[in-house]
Amino acid sequence: MKNLTLPLLTALGLAISTAATAATIDEAAVKRGEYLARAGDCMACHTAKGGKPYAGGLGLETPIGAVYATNITPDHAHGIGDYTLEDFDKAVRHGIRKDGSTLYPAMPYPSYAKVTDQDIADLYAYFMKGVQPVAEANRDSDIPWPMSMRWPLAFWRWTFAPEVATDAGSTPDPQLERGRYLVNGLGHCGSCHTPRGIGMQEKSLSDSDGEHFLAGGAPLEGWVAKNLRGDAHDGLGSWSTEELAQFLKTGRTERTAVFGSMTDVIQHSMQHLTDADRLAIASYLKSLPAANPQAATAKATASNTTQQLSNMDVSTPGARTYIDNCMACHRSDGRGYAEVFPALGGNPVLNGKEPASLIHIVLAGGYLPGNQHAPTGYGMPGFAWRLSDQEVAEVVSFIRAGWGNSGAAVSASDVAAQRKALGSH
Repeated sequence: MKNLTLPLLTALGLAISTAATAATIDEAAVKRGEYLARAGDCMACHTAKGGKPYAGGLGLETPIGAVYATNITPDHAHGIGDYTLEDFDKAVRHGIRKDGSTLYPAMPYPSYAKVTDQDIADLYAYFMKGVQPVAEANRDSDIPWPMSMRWPLAFWRWTFAPEVATDAGSTPDPQLERGRYLVNGLGHCGSCHTPRGIGMQEKSLSDSDGEHFLAGGAPLEGWVAKNLRGDAHDGLGSWSTEELAQFLKTGRTERTAVFGSMTDVIQHSMQHLTDADRLAIASYLKSLPAANPQAATAKATASNTTQQLSNMDVSTPGARTYIDNCMACHRSDGRGYAEVFPALGGNPVLNGKEPASLIHIVLAGGYLPGNQHAPTGYGMPGFAWRLSDQEVAEVVSFIRAGWGNSGAAVSASDVAAQRKALGSH
Protein backbone atom coordinates (compact mmCIF):
# COMPACT_ATOMS: atom_id res chain seq x y z
CA MET A 1 0.00 0.00 0.00
CA LYS A 2 2.86 2.35 0.89
CA ASN A 3 4.38 1.68 -2.50
CA LEU A 4 1.21 3.03 -4.17
CA THR A 5 0.90 6.13 -1.99
CA LEU A 6 3.80 8.11 -3.43
CA PRO A 7 2.86 7.62 -7.11
CA LEU A 8 -0.77 8.48 -6.34
CA LEU A 9 0.19 11.65 -4.49
CA THR A 10 2.58 12.61 -7.27
CA ALA A 11 -0.10 12.09 -9.92
CA LEU A 12 -2.63 14.05 -7.85
CA GLY A 13 -0.14 16.88 -7.41
CA LEU A 14 0.52 17.00 -11.13
CA ALA A 15 -3.22 17.06 -11.86
CA ILE A 16 -3.78 19.91 -9.43
CA SER A 17 -0.80 21.79 -10.84
CA THR A 18 -2.06 21.32 -14.42
CA ALA A 19 -5.56 22.48 -13.48
CA ALA A 20 -4.15 25.52 -11.70
CA THR A 21 -2.02 26.36 -14.72
CA ALA A 22 -5.02 26.06 -17.05
CA ALA A 23 -7.06 28.30 -14.75
CA THR A 24 -4.24 30.83 -14.70
CA ILE A 25 -4.01 30.81 -18.49
CA ASP A 26 -7.76 31.30 -18.78
CA GLU A 27 -7.68 34.08 -16.23
CA ALA A 28 -4.84 35.81 -18.06
CA ALA A 29 -6.70 35.50 -21.38
CA VAL A 30 -9.85 36.97 -19.84
CA LYS A 31 -7.86 39.88 -18.47
CA ARG A 32 -6.19 40.52 -21.81
CA GLY A 33 -9.56 40.25 -23.52
CA GLU A 34 -11.08 42.81 -21.18
CA TYR A 35 -8.38 45.30 -22.15
CA LEU A 36 -8.85 44.54 -25.84
CA ALA A 37 -12.61 45.06 -25.52
CA ARG A 38 -11.82 48.49 -24.10
CA ALA A 39 -9.45 49.20 -26.98
CA GLY A 40 -12.18 48.13 -29.41
CA ASP A 41 -14.78 50.29 -27.62
CA CYS A 42 -17.28 47.41 -27.68
CA MET A 43 -19.14 48.89 -24.69
CA ALA A 44 -20.08 52.11 -26.48
CA CYS A 45 -22.19 50.41 -29.15
CA HIS A 46 -23.34 47.25 -27.42
CA THR A 47 -24.71 48.90 -24.28
CA ALA A 48 -27.94 50.90 -24.37
CA LYS A 49 -28.34 54.07 -22.33
CA GLY A 50 -29.07 52.87 -18.81
CA GLY A 51 -28.79 49.24 -19.93
CA LYS A 52 -26.64 46.41 -18.65
CA PRO A 53 -23.13 46.01 -20.08
CA TYR A 54 -23.01 44.44 -23.55
CA ALA A 55 -26.73 43.55 -23.54
CA GLY A 56 -27.29 45.52 -26.77
CA GLY A 57 -30.27 47.66 -27.71
CA LEU A 58 -28.50 50.90 -28.58
CA GLY A 59 -29.85 52.45 -31.78
CA LEU A 60 -27.23 53.25 -34.42
CA GLU A 61 -28.34 55.67 -37.12
CA THR A 62 -27.55 54.88 -40.75
CA PRO A 63 -28.61 56.69 -43.93
CA ILE A 64 -31.30 54.05 -44.52
CA GLY A 65 -32.62 53.67 -40.96
CA ALA A 66 -31.58 52.65 -37.47
CA VAL A 67 -30.01 49.33 -36.57
CA TYR A 68 -29.76 48.14 -33.00
CA ALA A 69 -26.63 46.70 -31.45
CA THR A 70 -27.01 43.06 -30.45
CA ASN A 71 -26.65 41.32 -27.11
CA ILE A 72 -23.06 40.03 -26.93
CA THR A 73 -23.21 38.68 -23.38
CA PRO A 74 -22.81 34.89 -22.95
CA ASP A 75 -26.57 34.44 -22.55
CA HIS A 76 -27.62 31.28 -24.41
CA ALA A 77 -31.07 32.49 -25.46
CA HIS A 78 -30.35 36.01 -26.72
CA GLY A 79 -26.59 36.49 -26.62
CA ILE A 80 -23.53 34.64 -27.86
CA GLY A 81 -23.46 31.91 -25.23
CA ASP A 82 -23.65 29.19 -27.89
CA TYR A 83 -20.87 30.68 -30.04
CA THR A 84 -17.70 28.70 -30.53
CA LEU A 85 -14.42 30.52 -31.04
CA GLU A 86 -14.87 29.94 -34.77
CA ASP A 87 -18.39 31.44 -34.67
CA PHE A 88 -17.07 34.44 -32.75
CA ASP A 89 -14.22 34.95 -35.20
CA LYS A 90 -16.56 34.76 -38.19
CA ALA A 91 -18.76 37.47 -36.71
CA VAL A 92 -16.01 39.82 -35.56
CA ARG A 93 -13.51 39.59 -38.43
CA HIS A 94 -15.60 38.26 -41.31
CA GLY A 95 -19.00 39.87 -40.68
CA ILE A 96 -20.90 36.56 -40.74
CA ARG A 97 -23.47 35.64 -38.10
CA LYS A 98 -23.78 32.18 -36.57
CA ASP A 99 -26.77 31.50 -38.88
CA GLY A 100 -24.60 32.30 -41.91
CA SER A 101 -26.19 35.65 -42.80
CA THR A 102 -24.13 38.83 -43.15
CA LEU A 103 -23.94 41.47 -40.45
CA TYR A 104 -24.83 45.06 -41.20
CA PRO A 105 -21.56 46.97 -41.69
CA ALA A 106 -22.48 49.15 -38.73
CA MET A 107 -20.43 46.39 -37.12
CA PRO A 108 -16.91 47.48 -38.15
CA TYR A 109 -15.71 44.08 -39.29
CA PRO A 110 -13.74 45.61 -42.21
CA SER A 111 -11.49 47.13 -39.53
CA TYR A 112 -11.57 44.12 -37.20
CA ALA A 113 -10.31 42.00 -40.12
CA LYS A 114 -6.86 43.30 -39.07
CA VAL A 115 -7.09 41.91 -35.51
CA THR A 116 -4.68 39.05 -34.74
CA ASP A 117 -5.74 35.46 -34.02
CA GLN A 118 -4.45 35.73 -30.46
CA ASP A 119 -6.41 38.90 -29.74
CA ILE A 120 -9.58 37.30 -31.13
CA ALA A 121 -9.03 34.30 -28.82
CA ASP A 122 -8.52 36.61 -25.83
CA LEU A 123 -11.63 38.63 -26.68
CA TYR A 124 -13.59 35.39 -26.91
CA ALA A 125 -12.29 34.31 -23.49
CA TYR A 126 -13.41 37.62 -22.00
CA PHE A 127 -16.91 37.62 -23.48
CA MET A 128 -17.45 33.98 -22.51
CA LYS A 129 -16.00 34.11 -18.99
CA GLY A 130 -15.61 37.75 -17.96
CA VAL A 131 -19.03 39.15 -18.89
CA GLN A 132 -22.26 38.47 -17.04
CA PRO A 133 -25.01 36.89 -19.19
CA VAL A 134 -28.09 39.07 -19.66
CA ALA A 135 -31.38 37.67 -20.96
CA GLU A 136 -32.18 40.70 -23.10
CA ALA A 137 -33.88 40.04 -26.44
CA ASN A 138 -32.41 41.65 -29.56
CA ARG A 139 -34.37 44.28 -31.44
CA ASP A 140 -35.04 44.26 -35.17
CA SER A 141 -33.76 47.16 -37.26
CA ASP A 142 -35.93 50.08 -38.35
CA ILE A 143 -34.68 49.77 -41.93
CA PRO A 144 -37.70 49.48 -44.22
CA TRP A 145 -38.24 46.59 -46.64
CA PRO A 146 -36.74 45.79 -49.12
CA MET A 147 -33.52 47.42 -47.87
CA SER A 148 -33.85 45.43 -44.63
CA MET A 149 -33.23 42.14 -46.44
CA ARG A 150 -29.91 40.68 -45.38
CA TRP A 151 -28.98 38.57 -48.42
CA PRO A 152 -27.79 41.61 -50.47
CA LEU A 153 -25.37 42.38 -47.62
CA ALA A 154 -23.34 39.37 -48.70
CA PHE A 155 -22.60 41.12 -52.00
CA TRP A 156 -21.52 44.22 -50.06
CA ARG A 157 -19.21 42.07 -47.95
CA TRP A 158 -17.73 40.30 -50.97
CA THR A 159 -17.14 43.65 -52.69
CA PHE A 160 -15.84 45.85 -49.89
CA ALA A 161 -14.65 43.78 -46.91
CA PRO A 162 -10.92 43.04 -46.93
CA GLU A 163 -9.25 39.69 -46.44
CA VAL A 164 -8.60 38.84 -42.81
CA ALA A 165 -4.94 39.72 -42.25
CA THR A 166 -2.95 41.76 -39.77
CA ASP A 167 -2.05 45.15 -41.23
CA ALA A 168 1.71 45.03 -41.74
CA GLY A 169 3.27 48.47 -41.81
CA SER A 170 6.31 49.70 -43.68
CA THR A 171 8.21 51.15 -40.73
CA PRO A 172 10.46 49.29 -38.27
CA ASP A 173 9.31 51.60 -35.44
CA PRO A 174 7.41 49.35 -32.95
CA GLN A 175 5.56 52.33 -31.47
CA LEU A 176 4.20 53.38 -34.86
CA GLU A 177 3.25 49.79 -35.68
CA ARG A 178 1.41 49.43 -32.38
CA GLY A 179 -0.42 52.68 -33.08
CA ARG A 180 -1.27 51.53 -36.61
CA TYR A 181 -2.67 48.26 -35.26
CA LEU A 182 -4.85 50.00 -32.68
CA VAL A 183 -6.10 52.74 -35.01
CA ASN A 184 -6.72 50.62 -38.11
CA GLY A 185 -7.89 47.47 -36.34
CA LEU A 186 -9.37 47.36 -32.86
CA GLY A 187 -9.93 51.12 -32.61
CA HIS A 188 -11.76 51.13 -36.01
CA CYS A 189 -11.21 54.90 -36.20
CA GLY A 190 -11.88 54.85 -39.94
CA SER A 191 -15.50 53.79 -39.37
CA CYS A 192 -16.29 57.39 -38.43
CA HIS A 193 -13.30 59.42 -39.57
CA THR A 194 -12.96 58.15 -43.16
CA PRO A 195 -15.33 59.42 -45.88
CA ARG A 196 -17.58 56.84 -47.48
CA GLY A 197 -18.33 56.04 -51.09
CA ILE A 198 -21.60 55.55 -52.92
CA GLY A 199 -21.91 52.02 -51.54
CA MET A 200 -21.45 53.34 -47.97
CA GLN A 201 -18.03 51.71 -47.87
CA GLU A 202 -15.02 53.44 -46.36
CA LYS A 203 -13.03 54.91 -49.24
CA SER A 204 -9.78 53.77 -47.63
CA LEU A 205 -9.09 51.18 -44.95
CA SER A 206 -5.44 52.00 -44.21
CA ASP A 207 -2.81 54.68 -44.75
CA SER A 208 -1.53 52.74 -47.76
CA ASP A 209 -4.91 53.13 -49.50
CA GLY A 210 -4.59 56.86 -50.22
CA GLU A 211 -5.37 60.29 -48.85
CA HIS A 212 -9.02 59.56 -48.01
CA PHE A 213 -8.01 57.48 -44.99
CA LEU A 214 -9.05 59.31 -41.78
CA ALA A 215 -9.63 62.53 -43.75
CA GLY A 216 -12.94 63.20 -41.98
CA GLY A 217 -16.41 61.70 -42.18
CA ALA A 218 -19.86 62.96 -43.13
CA PRO A 219 -22.38 64.24 -40.56
CA LEU A 220 -23.94 61.42 -38.55
CA GLU A 221 -26.40 61.92 -35.71
CA GLY A 222 -25.68 65.65 -35.87
CA TRP A 223 -21.89 65.35 -35.47
CA VAL A 224 -18.98 65.37 -37.89
CA ALA A 225 -15.96 63.13 -37.28
CA LYS A 226 -12.99 65.40 -37.95
CA ASN A 227 -9.98 64.99 -40.18
CA LEU A 228 -7.26 63.07 -38.28
CA ARG A 229 -4.51 63.61 -40.84
CA GLY A 230 -1.71 66.19 -40.80
CA ASP A 231 -3.73 69.08 -42.25
CA ALA A 232 -3.19 72.25 -40.22
CA HIS A 233 -6.37 73.77 -41.62
CA ASP A 234 -8.89 71.24 -40.34
CA GLY A 235 -6.86 68.25 -39.13
CA LEU A 236 -4.18 67.48 -36.53
CA GLY A 237 -1.34 69.41 -38.14
CA SER A 238 -1.19 71.98 -35.35
CA TRP A 239 -1.38 69.38 -32.56
CA SER A 240 1.68 67.92 -30.86
CA THR A 241 1.94 64.18 -30.20
CA GLU A 242 1.87 64.81 -26.45
CA GLU A 243 -1.20 67.04 -26.72
CA LEU A 244 -3.06 64.40 -28.68
CA ALA A 245 -2.14 61.69 -26.16
CA GLN A 246 -3.40 63.93 -23.35
CA PHE A 247 -6.67 64.48 -25.22
CA LEU A 248 -7.18 60.72 -25.57
CA LYS A 249 -6.52 60.31 -21.85
CA THR A 250 -8.59 63.15 -20.37
CA GLY A 251 -10.81 64.46 -23.16
CA ARG A 252 -9.34 67.94 -22.80
CA THR A 253 -6.21 69.97 -23.51
CA GLU A 254 -5.07 73.55 -23.07
CA ARG A 255 -7.18 74.60 -26.05
CA THR A 256 -9.89 72.06 -26.74
CA ALA A 257 -12.38 69.65 -25.20
CA VAL A 258 -14.11 66.50 -26.40
CA PHE A 259 -17.67 66.69 -27.68
CA GLY A 260 -20.25 64.61 -29.49
CA SER A 261 -19.77 60.92 -30.18
CA MET A 262 -16.06 61.13 -29.35
CA THR A 263 -17.08 61.62 -25.71
CA ASP A 264 -18.12 57.96 -25.54
CA VAL A 265 -14.81 56.91 -27.09
CA ILE A 266 -12.88 58.70 -24.33
CA GLN A 267 -15.17 57.47 -21.55
CA HIS A 268 -15.53 53.82 -22.58
CA SER A 269 -12.20 53.23 -24.30
CA MET A 270 -9.30 55.65 -24.41
CA GLN A 271 -9.12 56.62 -20.74
CA HIS A 272 -8.68 52.93 -19.87
CA LEU A 273 -5.69 52.29 -22.15
CA THR A 274 -2.09 52.47 -21.03
CA ASP A 275 -0.07 55.63 -21.53
CA ALA A 276 2.13 53.68 -23.93
CA ASP A 277 -0.81 52.69 -26.13
CA ARG A 278 -2.27 56.21 -26.16
CA LEU A 279 1.13 57.58 -27.13
CA ALA A 280 1.42 54.96 -29.87
CA ILE A 281 -1.98 56.00 -31.27
CA ALA A 282 -1.01 59.67 -31.15
CA SER A 283 2.36 58.99 -32.79
CA TYR A 284 0.76 57.02 -35.61
CA LEU A 285 -1.90 59.67 -36.28
CA LYS A 286 0.78 62.36 -36.32
CA SER A 287 2.68 60.35 -38.93
CA LEU A 288 -0.15 60.70 -41.47
CA PRO A 289 0.52 63.40 -44.06
CA ALA A 290 -1.97 66.14 -44.87
CA ALA A 291 -4.75 65.25 -47.29
CA ASN A 292 -4.77 68.82 -48.59
CA PRO A 293 -1.39 70.41 -47.80
CA GLN A 294 -2.24 73.56 -49.83
CA ALA A 295 -5.05 74.59 -47.45
CA ALA A 296 -4.52 77.58 -45.20
CA THR A 297 -3.28 77.06 -41.66
CA ALA A 298 -5.69 77.55 -38.75
CA LYS A 299 -4.00 80.03 -36.46
CA ALA A 300 -5.38 82.17 -33.69
CA THR A 301 -4.38 85.77 -34.31
CA ALA A 302 -4.84 89.11 -32.62
CA SER A 303 -7.36 89.85 -35.32
CA ASN A 304 -9.98 92.51 -35.72
CA THR A 305 -12.39 90.09 -34.03
CA THR A 306 -10.75 90.54 -30.64
CA GLN A 307 -10.65 94.32 -30.99
CA GLN A 308 -14.22 94.41 -32.23
CA LEU A 309 -15.54 92.40 -29.29
CA SER A 310 -13.45 94.32 -26.76
CA ASN A 311 -15.03 97.53 -28.06
CA MET A 312 -18.52 95.98 -27.96
CA ASP A 313 -18.82 96.64 -31.69
CA VAL A 314 -21.93 94.75 -32.83
CA SER A 315 -21.96 95.94 -36.44
CA THR A 316 -21.08 92.47 -37.78
CA PRO A 317 -23.95 89.94 -37.86
CA GLY A 318 -23.49 87.49 -35.02
CA ALA A 319 -21.32 89.77 -32.88
CA ARG A 320 -24.14 90.81 -30.53
CA THR A 321 -25.28 87.21 -30.11
CA TYR A 322 -21.70 86.18 -29.32
CA ILE A 323 -21.27 88.96 -26.75
CA ASP A 324 -24.58 88.15 -25.05
CA ASN A 325 -24.25 84.38 -24.98
CA CYS A 326 -20.70 83.16 -25.61
CA MET A 327 -18.08 85.70 -24.58
CA ALA A 328 -18.20 85.10 -20.83
CA CYS A 329 -16.77 81.60 -21.32
CA HIS A 330 -14.94 81.79 -24.65
CA ARG A 331 -13.65 85.37 -24.18
CA SER A 332 -13.26 88.24 -26.57
CA ASP A 333 -9.96 86.81 -27.87
CA GLY A 334 -11.59 83.44 -28.55
CA ARG A 335 -9.06 81.57 -26.43
CA GLY A 336 -11.46 80.20 -23.81
CA TYR A 337 -10.07 78.80 -20.57
CA ALA A 338 -7.55 75.97 -20.55
CA GLU A 339 -9.05 72.49 -20.01
CA VAL A 340 -12.45 74.03 -19.21
CA PHE A 341 -13.91 76.02 -22.11
CA PRO A 342 -12.32 75.28 -25.49
CA ALA A 343 -10.64 77.92 -27.62
CA LEU A 344 -12.51 79.05 -30.71
CA GLY A 345 -9.71 81.02 -32.32
CA GLY A 346 -7.51 78.83 -34.53
CA ASN A 347 -9.60 75.75 -33.79
CA PRO A 348 -9.33 73.33 -36.75
CA VAL A 349 -12.80 71.89 -36.02
CA LEU A 350 -14.31 75.23 -37.05
CA ASN A 351 -12.63 75.27 -40.45
CA GLY A 352 -14.11 72.02 -41.73
CA LYS A 353 -16.47 72.01 -44.67
CA GLU A 354 -19.37 70.73 -42.56
CA PRO A 355 -20.60 73.04 -39.75
CA ALA A 356 -22.93 70.42 -38.24
CA SER A 357 -20.98 69.90 -34.99
CA LEU A 358 -20.91 73.60 -34.11
CA ILE A 359 -24.59 74.06 -34.95
CA HIS A 360 -25.39 71.00 -32.82
CA ILE A 361 -23.52 72.34 -29.80
CA VAL A 362 -25.09 75.78 -30.04
CA LEU A 363 -28.59 74.29 -30.26
CA ALA A 364 -28.34 71.39 -27.82
CA GLY A 365 -25.34 72.24 -25.67
CA GLY A 366 -22.72 69.77 -24.58
CA TYR A 367 -21.13 68.18 -21.54
CA LEU A 368 -17.49 67.39 -20.88
CA PRO A 369 -17.67 64.51 -18.39
CA GLY A 370 -15.03 63.86 -15.80
CA ASN A 371 -13.06 60.63 -15.82
CA GLN A 372 -10.43 58.87 -13.73
CA HIS A 373 -7.69 61.18 -15.02
CA ALA A 374 -9.66 64.47 -15.00
CA PRO A 375 -12.50 64.11 -12.48
CA THR A 376 -14.25 67.46 -12.96
CA GLY A 377 -16.98 67.77 -15.57
CA TYR A 378 -18.12 70.95 -17.32
CA GLY A 379 -21.20 71.75 -19.35
CA MET A 380 -22.46 74.20 -21.93
CA PRO A 381 -26.19 74.96 -22.10
CA GLY A 382 -28.14 74.65 -25.31
CA PHE A 383 -29.56 77.80 -26.90
CA ALA A 384 -32.29 76.28 -29.09
CA TRP A 385 -34.94 77.74 -26.78
CA ARG A 386 -33.44 81.21 -26.93
CA LEU A 387 -32.00 81.80 -30.40
CA SER A 388 -33.77 81.76 -33.76
CA ASP A 389 -32.39 79.90 -36.76
CA GLN A 390 -31.12 83.20 -38.16
CA GLU A 391 -29.39 84.13 -34.90
CA VAL A 392 -27.71 80.72 -34.65
CA ALA A 393 -26.60 80.95 -38.28
CA GLU A 394 -25.12 84.40 -37.70
CA VAL A 395 -23.21 83.52 -34.54
CA VAL A 396 -21.89 80.25 -36.01
CA SER A 397 -20.77 82.11 -39.13
CA PHE A 398 -19.17 84.79 -36.94
CA ILE A 399 -17.21 82.17 -35.00
CA ARG A 400 -16.16 80.26 -38.12
CA ALA A 401 -14.76 83.46 -39.63
CA GLY A 402 -13.26 85.06 -36.50
CA TRP A 403 -9.74 85.07 -34.97
CA GLY A 404 -8.08 83.74 -38.10
CA ASN A 405 -10.59 80.95 -38.75
CA SER A 406 -11.64 80.33 -42.32
CA GLY A 407 -14.84 78.29 -42.12
CA ALA A 408 -17.61 79.09 -44.59
CA ALA A 409 -20.77 80.92 -43.61
CA VAL A 410 -23.84 79.02 -42.37
CA SER A 411 -27.42 79.67 -43.48
CA ALA A 412 -30.62 79.74 -41.44
CA SER A 413 -31.85 76.77 -43.49
CA ASP A 414 -28.78 74.77 -42.35
CA VAL A 415 -29.75 75.47 -38.75
CA ALA A 416 -33.42 74.71 -39.36
CA ALA A 417 -32.58 71.29 -40.79
CA GLN A 418 -30.42 70.42 -37.80
CA ARG A 419 -32.98 71.77 -35.33
CA LYS A 420 -35.60 69.52 -36.91
CA ALA A 421 -33.29 66.51 -36.74
CA LEU A 422 -32.58 67.19 -33.07
CA GLY A 423 -36.24 67.75 -32.25
CA SER A 424 -35.36 71.17 -30.78
CA HIS A 425 -37.85 74.01 -30.79
